[in-house]
Amino acid sequence: MPPAVLSVVRVQADGRVLAEAEIRRTEVPGVVASAMHVESGHLPLGTGARLVDAVLADPAVGRAERLVATMPLNDTEMLDRVRQRSGEVAARAAGATKIVEARLVPVP
Repeated sequence: MPPAVLSVVRVQADGRVLAEAEIRRTEVPGVVASAMHVESGHLPLGTGARLVDAVLADPAVGRAERLVATMPLNDTEMLDRVRQRSGEVAARAAGATKIVEARLVPVP
């Protein structure tokens, strides 16, 4: 793992990786970044939501105040899950990618 990568989370089914995300530190204290990717083709319903849940459950993200995530532009499932699990959420398109910034809600 390159030094900036804190962890990698995966969603798997039957030994096949369906989705993956790298979690990286940023130069801004309290902010982590995640690049979320899903495999092409037909995926089980909920794969994107499971990936978001796995990212948000990672200890590196749990210690952060904000998350900046990239995800496929056309994937609404992941964005919806970030909105369900986070505080303020802003999203914008950047080519074929969507950049999502979320204020993380502390776990009680």
